[in-house]
Amino acid sequence: MSNRYSDLWKSQQWKKLRQNLFRLQKRVYKAVRAGDLKKARSLQKLILKSRAAQLLAVRQVTQLNKGKKTAGIDGKSSLNYRERMELVEALNHYGEDWHHSGLREHPIKKKNGKTRMLKIPTIADRAWQCLAKFALEPAHEATFSGDSYGFRTGRCVQDVQKRLFNHLRDTSMNKSRKNMDKRIIELDIKKCFDRIAHSSIMDRLLAPACLKQGIFRCLKAGINPEFPEQGTPQGGVVSPLLANVALNGIENIHTSLRYADDMVFILKPKDDADKILNKVKKFLAERGMEISEEKTKLTKATDGFDFLGWRFRVRKDGKFSCIPSEENHRTIRKKIKAVVNSSNYGAKVKAQKLAPIVRGWRNYHSSCDMSSLRDSLWFMNKTAHRKFRKEKKTDRYNATELCKKAFPKVGYKQNQHVNVRGTKSPYDGDLVYWSNRNSRLYSDATSDALKKQNHSCGHCGLRFLEGEDVHLHHINGNHDNWLKKNLLAVHQSCHQMIHWSRTEECPSDPELGGKRKSKPKGRSKD
Repeated sequence: MSNRYSDLWKSQQWKKLRQNLFRLQKRVYKAVRAGDLKKARSLQKLILKSRAAQLLAVRQVTQLNKGKKTAGIDGKSSLNYRERMELVEALNHYGEDWHHSGLREHPIKKKNGKTRMLKIPTIADRAWQCLAKFALEPAHEATFSGDSYGFRTGRCVQDVQKRLFNHLRDTSMNKSRKNMDKRIIELDIKKCFDRIAHSSIMDRLLAPACLKQGIFRCLKAGINPEFPEQGTPQGGVVSPLLANVALNGIENIHTSLRYADDMVFILKPKDDADKILNKVKKFLAERGMEISEEKTKLTKATDGFDFLGWRFRVRKDGKFSCIPSEENHRTIRKKIKAVVNSSNYGAKVKAQKLAPIVRGWRNYHSSCDMSSLRDSLWFMNKTAHRKFRKEKKTDRYNATELCKKAFPKVGYKQNQHVNVRGTKSPYDGDLVYWSNRNSRLYSDATSDALKKQNHSCGHCGLRFLEGEDVHLHHINGNHDNWLKKNLLAVHQSCHQMIHWSRTEECPSDPELGGKRKSKPKGRSKD
């Protein structure tokens, strides 16, 4: 019996299913852009009843999401193939009248050391939320501001960095003084979404009545519209989208940039900061929120300010400067020290664990100035080398080689990032633009493979869109062979399918290809 469900699941034509869903989502996006909300709601109902969307929603939460093994109140952390197919049937029968179960509360530490409760829904509820997101996201992407970037498909944190550069840089001598006189409002929203009025979300939700009812039940069950601190939604799948719906429009008050609930306003010398803040307060009050007077700051561009892990500043000569912030640097030092000083691993294992940490940090900052000794992690490298030397069977040569592996080099160039164009969205159907743009977000071997394959998956032939990592498959199975002819860029799900076809028996919740490898962005283990 289990083999029958296994074969049924693996025989699904995922390529065709994704095409069918994307076709509907594009139609929703275009209908909203054209102002035809009646047609958009009708298409959203089709998505809720779509077999393709239901199957893809279950696959997303049980197989692809990074938090897929997080258990809800029912204690289930994974589903076998039979349970997956049963969940698909449940979505088909009750998708338009879904009732949420309770939430499991799990304490997690915040950056400031305090503890907050993470509310985790069951796998079934997460699948419904994913299905709802399939219907809601294209509708709201058609209305979201071009100055909003956090947790939006097709956009990334480096886009904000580039936009800030464009706002603050010195383009000519006669503009130098104006850039130096600019001010920044660093906005902090008090407890952000803890007190948000549910009606403020429901009134702004573009959805048919049945979907609105499901979202309302979701909110009543305790799912908060919020942005996860660690970058990956571990609670409600739909939470970041609802949070963006709540805050959408705040960018129109004044020249500003928003990434999730982090926001800065860029003021010219004649702009009235108090007037702008009063408008912001009124906007937030309508949604049951308020700003934190203590943490909201007005800063001169020449004094510098921290935003999204970077320190931005306009120098006295009018030039723009961007380096990793001191807080961000303390965080990476703490992570490196935890590995280097651990007595649980030998030098070789420490180097393996350090490599993804260092590479990820350097990739994040690859578009800013990393020339200083502090930002090159030179001192941390020397500390690691000294620790490695103290271990038995590790001489100076071996310690040096291990440090090269532990601290991989990543090129950097200030202002190298290519910003997303205006209000473009992946749902606008411009596959060539989006596949080319996404390939630029990867580097080294992955980027080369994408160019060689014309930005298409080497397994299914589809263009790469948002939602799945690009993985590198080693054709001959040798993970140490990084020759171009041995590498194939594939979707994460396609990577799993390749390995499924090579094995006679497949685990109920396959892990192959489930994590992005910490080689330059996009590499992944076979």
